[in-house]
Amino acid sequence: MGARVRTAVLFAVIIALFVVIGGLVGEFLLNSWLAGLVIALSLSLVLNLVSYFLCDRIVLWSTKAKVVSAAEAPRLAKIVDELAPSFGLVAPRIAIVPTQTPNAFATGRDERHAVVAATEGILRMLDDRELRGVLAHELAHVRDRDVLLMTFAATVAGAISYAAQIAFFSMLFGGSGNRNGVNPVLLLLALITAPIAAMLIQLAISRSREFRADEVGALTLGDPAALASALQKLDAANVRRPMNVGSPAQSSLFIVNPFRGASFASIFSTHPPTAERIRRLRAMRGDPRYRLEVRGPAFRSDSPARPARS
Repeated sequence: MGARVRTAVLFAVIIALFVVIGGLVGEFLLNSWLAGLVIALSLSLVLNLVSYFLCDRIVLWSTKAKVVSAAEAPRLAKIVDELAPSFGLVAPRIAIVPTQTPNAFATGRDERHAVVAATEGILRMLDDRELRGVLAHELAHVRDRDVLLMTFAATVAGAISYAAQIAFFSMLFGGSGNRNGVNPVLLLLALITAPIAAMLIQLAISRSREFRADEVGALTLGDPAALASALQKLDAANVRRPMNVGSPAQSSLFIVNPFRGASFASIFSTHPPTAERIRRLRAMRGDPRYRLEVRGPAFRSDSPARPARS
């Protein structure tokens, strides 16, 4: 519940920021705050809708991931098929990323279009228990539709950025006088700070969803220590050997950031500090929902089982 409240608060703040900057820009350029909101949102929405509906194809193409069958990746397919019903999901497609950097991600706008991808490196590095922890985390992302949430956050943040750019160039080429009652100095300050603030909020939402996926995945599996062990290995390996495929813009998809070193400032990170994630997972031993004895995937009684991939 705490993660949901934090996410809701962050969404409320970024929407309020969008309303303020859109209204200022609309009033400055068009003498209408509503027109500013509509134009900024429309520009951003078109781009993000395209990204949303094609996100799985774009990510798979850019990371060179190949969708594979159960026969081609039996270990990965077996674990995903076993875990998916625990989350009330149809087993998603699986893919292999051709890199030795150990990592994993989930993409797709909903469970019917979801893909869970693992790198060659993670399949080599982790044992079955640790790999279960990682894949449970990714299935938690699929269940909670985090791709949809992050697309919405990107839409609003993008709209703020577009609005700021339009107003900035208008001021640059149209003079700096007081127009439509808007103080140009205050407007310029808003144009500089609002996109930065929106980006930071978007990153904070991403970090909140990572904490949430850790918790949901660990509790559903019933083995928080498995994910904690995996994260410790993955973080060290990705610092030593950053990923050589994909784009840093996609880093929020992965279970740990694959494109940065250990010194990356946490406020600008798509992921919370790995040490804090591990601490929280280890602290879950005292959670009454946690089951210490685990001999397989913990199927939740409130989650209807669904068939595996056909």
